Amino acid sequence: MKTELFFENYVTTRNAIGLIHRVYLCYLKNKRKYLASTKTKSEVRGGGRKPWRQKGTGRARAGSSRSPLWVGGGVSFGPKPRFVFKKVNKKERRLAILAALYLKKAEIIFVPQENFDKFEGPKTKNIVSFLKELNLKEDEKILFILPKGNETIWLASRNLKNIEITTATCLNIEQILKTKYVLLSDLSLNLINETYANN
Repeated sequence: MKTELFFENYVTTRNAIGLIHRVYLCYLKNKRKYLASTKTKSEVRGGGRKPWRQKGTGRARAGSSRSPLWVGGGVSFGPKPRFVFKKVNKKERRLAILAALYLKKAEIIFVPQENFDKFEGPKTKNIVSFLKELNLKEDEKILFILPKGNETIWLASRNLKNIEITTATCLNIEQILKTKYVLLSDLSLNLINETYANN
């Protein structure tokens, strides 16, 4: 197939494994949410009155019972919710997706587009019977790459936790790496070429 030859010639000229690793780590970094939050001295409730007078008690001076030195006080330099973003070059991300698809070429199953369009209703049993025709099990990680959004297939596969649905123009590196089998049509393959290869 012309597209497979293109993948091979393009991917083997670069360090594909290292590129995939770097892009995947950036994807995980950007996906993570930093929501841990602690209160500082000014945010902890109470501590408005000076615990004791400044001099004459023999104890260390104290201005608030919510000092970080006190039990129940604020936290010094504690974590706060923050936004972290690690940039990946657009060409690198596209090449990493192509390389991941190339490494998965033995697990790619080509399905005629008519088979995707023949689903009559959003029923789980339709997806299960469709997978049985391809000698696949529903408990295996399977990725459907469709040329465009298909609500019927999406609704029919919601009850199957190992089935993922995506479109050819919205691929991400994690979906490709974690799936066992990839189902796509020639139309989806052409869209992948137009979106990721030609750029």
